[in-house]
Amino acid sequence: MKVKMKIILLLIAALFSLNSLAETVFVKYRGSIDLGSFSCTWTQDTFVNRLCYDQSEEYVLVKLKSTYYHYCEVPKSSVSMWLSSGSLRSYYYSYIKGRHDCRVYRMPSYLS
Repeated sequence: MKVKMKIILLLIAALFSLNSLAETVFVKYRGSIDLGSFSCTWTQDTFVNRLCYDQSEEYVLVKLKSTYYHYCEVPKSSVSMWLSSGSLRSYYYSYIKGRHDCRVYRMPSYLS
């Protein structure tokens, strides 16, 4: 019974330490952002390399080639359609860039 308890305690400790493993990225025009609250997807696209989304804040970080950019008030449905689109680049230019500018739309509360 003692061995089971030790294993359970180790698992709990490991779960609590996951936050310390969170990745931080540098976002152009914003600075460093911790990805702990984001759900990220790597892509096979040569232009849109990675898409990270914080659903509670409707906040997107997108890695275009080698640079991260951010977009505000992006609904979950837009992110889903973007990821399932035939061309991530075309979707970005048609529906994201210029439409979700963080200088105009609400910034996430943790960045205020």
